[in-house]
Amino acid sequence: MNHLSQTQQAQLVQVMNQRYQALLEQVRDELENSGQQYIELVGNVPTDSGDAFMGDVLADLNVAMIDRQIHELRDIEAARLRIQNKVFGVCLDCGDPIAFERLMAYPTAKRCMRCQQQHEKAYASENTPTL
Repeated sequence: MNHLSQTQQAQLVQVMNQRYQALLEQVRDELENSGQQYIELVGNVPTDSGDAFMGDVLADLNVAMIDRQIHELRDIEAARLRIQNKVFGVCLDCGDPIAFERLMAYPTAKRCMRCQQQHEKAYASENTPTL
């Protein structure tokens, strides 16, 4: 059921593998860097609440960046599994092929553009905080 040619699939695998390696390096660098920042923050007693606040913001930012990178790594791993199961490039919602151009722009895409837009509309408020 794969609509992609072997050349197209190989091209997408190469893009994903390169991105995967780059993400692994970024996560490693972020962890090393955040560890060093943490050591510096712990070693220095904040002189005022602004210093403590800035330290918290930097720590939260590092965690958010690492979390985003790990999420993308998991998306690539899931796409690799879809390749193994011969369902890569097939929309999870409607079963139609996902356009090669979309996959080149976003190799881990799980949905065709139409279904992705519907999904985003349906779940747009899910990540929006409410009071």
